Amino acid sequence: MARSLVDLLATHATHHPERTAYRYLVTGDSDGEIHVLTYARLLSRTRAVAAWLQEHGLAGSRAMLLYPPGLEFICGYLGCLSAGVVAVPGVPPQGRAQNHRALTRMKRLIADADAKVILGGREVIGALETMAEHLPELDGIARVATEDIPDEAATAWREPELTADSVAFLQYTSGSTAAPRGVMVSHGNLLDNVRVISERMGHTPDTIAEYGHEMFVSWLPVYHDMGLIGPVLTPVHLGATSTLFSPLHFLQQPSRWLTAVTRYRPHTSGGPNFAYELCLKHATPDLLDGLDLSGWKVAFNGAEPVRAATLRRFAQTFAPAGFHREALYPCYGLAEATLMVTGGSVDTPPTLLETDGSGPRAGAADAAAVGSGRPGPGVTVAIADPERKEELPEGEVGEIWVSGASVAKGYWRNALATRETFRATLPGRQGRFLRTGDLGFLRDGELFVTGRLKDLIVIDGRNHYPQDLELSAELCHPALRPGCTAAFSVDGGAEGEQPVVVAEVGPDADGEAEKITDLIRSTIGEAHALSVHDVVLVHPGTIPKTSSGKIQRHATRTAYLDGTLAVMGAPVAG
Repeated sequence: MARSLVDLLATHATHHPERTAYRYLVTGDSDGEIHVLTYARLLSRTRAVAAWLQEHGLAGSRAMLLYPPGLEFICGYLGCLSAGVVAVPGVPPQGRAQNHRALTRMKRLIADADAKVILGGREVIGALETMAEHLPELDGIARVATEDIPDEAATAWREPELTADSVAFLQYTSGSTAAPRGVMVSHGNLLDNVRVISERMGHTPDTIAEYGHEMFVSWLPVYHDMGLIGPVLTPVHLGATSTLFSPLHFLQQPSRWLTAVTRYRPHTSGGPNFAYELCLKHATPDLLDGLDLSGWKVAFNGAEPVRAATLRRFAQTFAPAGFHREALYPCYGLAEATLMVTGGSVDTPPTLLETDGSGPRAGAADAAAVGSGRPGPGVTVAIADPERKEELPEGEVGEIWVSGASVAKGYWRNALATRETFRATLPGRQGRFLRTGDLGFLRDGELFVTGRLKDLIVIDGRNHYPQDLELSAELCHPALRPGCTAAFSVDGGAEGEQPVVVAEVGPDADGEAEKITDLIRSTIGEAHALSVHDVVLVHPGTIPKTSSGKIQRHATRTAYLDGTLAVMGAPVAG
C-alpha cells in the first residue's frame, strides 16, 4: 500500500514511463509551444531535486518554492516530498505592480516557516540574488534554480523515512494578513484527499481508460490549494494526464480555457465562480462555433460563493457547444481540510433551492441556494451552533464543522489557533472537528453554504483580511478615526462578492467627503489590488463595536444593507 504520493509516482513511472503526466501550454494556446513531462522524466527530475536537498542536509527543514507558471514547480514540489523536506509554495515577485506585495508576503512566509532553502526558476533566483543585499531575510538561506540541478544527481537519491503523519507541505491561507497561518498538511492528509476527490468526481479506472487518461485541464495557480491538490497532485494518484497553463493567460483570454477543454477533452476542469462569469462575457458566436464541450464531465465550481444565476447562464449559453447541465459541479472545501470536503454527484445537475423571497437578496436573479454536494468517503460534516458548540438539526443554519483523515494537523507553530480551529468537540460525536468559520445547513445529506462566520473577504478567488483593508483606509486621511472603519463584502450579483468600506470621520471632514472617498478607493486599489464597490462615510459612534472595542463587521454590514447607517452625505457607489 502506498504511504505517500512519492510511492505512487514511482509506481506509475515504472509501469507507464512514457505516459504524459503533465503538458504545459507555454503561451496558453492549444496550438502554441507545449512542454511535456512523462512519468519517467518526472520521477527522474523529482529525484534529482530530492537528492540535492538531501546532500545539502535539508531533510526535515522547510523549502520556499518561488516559481513562475510552468512545470518546474511540480519537480520542485515533488522533489521536496521525495526528500522529506516540507514544501512551502509561494508567489514569486514579478512585475512592478505586484512586486511590493509579493516581496512582503515572501518575507513573511520565509520568516514564519523558518525556511532554510529557496527553490525556484532561474529568473526568480537571479532576481533574488540581485536583491539579497536589501533583503536581510535571505541571509543564511540557500537558493537554487532547480532546472540547473543535473539529471545525474538522481542516482544519489535515498528513500526518505516518511509516515502518514509526516508534514508534506505548508499551505498558507492568507493573501494579505500580517500574521500568516501555514496549514500543516501531512502525507496522509494528501493521500486521503486525492482519494476523496477521485471518488466524488467519478475518477474510476474505467472512466480514466475511457478518457485516455486525459483527466484535467487547469489554469489555476499551483501555489493555491485548489490548483495544487486537484489538477497537479490528483493525477499522480491516478496515473493520469493533466494539461496546465498560466492564470495570467486565462485572465487575458478566458476563451483559452474552453479551447483547451475542446482540444484535450478532459474529464474534469473548473475554477471559482468568477471564472465562469468571465467566460460568459467572452462567449461570442464565433467562439461557440469553434468549441466542443461535450466530453466535459465535471465542471467544478468552488473557492468562493457559487451563484445559481451563473450556473443557469453558463449551461444555457454553452449548450450549443455541447456542454451538459449535468456537468456543473458545485463543491466546497478549504485548505484546513487539505482541499475537498463535499462535492456533487457526477451526471446529476446541481441542487438549487429557491429562497422565500425575503432578506437582502430578495428579487435577485441568483437568489437560489446552491447545493455543494455531499461529504466524501470518510468525511463527516456537522452543522453546529458556534456559541453553544452543539449540533443543530437538519435545515438549520450554523457553522460548518468537519472531521476526517483529510483534516490537517493544525497551524504551523500556532498552538492557540490550532486548538481553537482544529480541536472542537460535539456532544454525542466521536473525535475532533475542524471549525471552518463558514455558515451553512444540511438538507437530505447535502451541504448548502450560506455565508461566512469569519470575516475573511474572498474576491475573485483571492483572500483578503478586513483589518488590512481597514488599516489602509484609516491611514490615508487624518479625518478618518483610528479603529473606526469596517470592511466587508456584499453580494454583487453577477459580479460576485464586492468589497465595501464604512468609515467614521471626525468633524474636520466637512466639505472633504468626496476627496476622502477617492483617497480610500485609490489607497486600497494600490495596496490590495481591489476595486472598492462602495465607500460610506459615517458620523462618529456609528459603527457597532463589542464591549471590548472590537469592530462588529457583520452588524455594520447588516446596517449597510438595511440602509440604517448614519451617513455623512450620500454614499458613493462604484
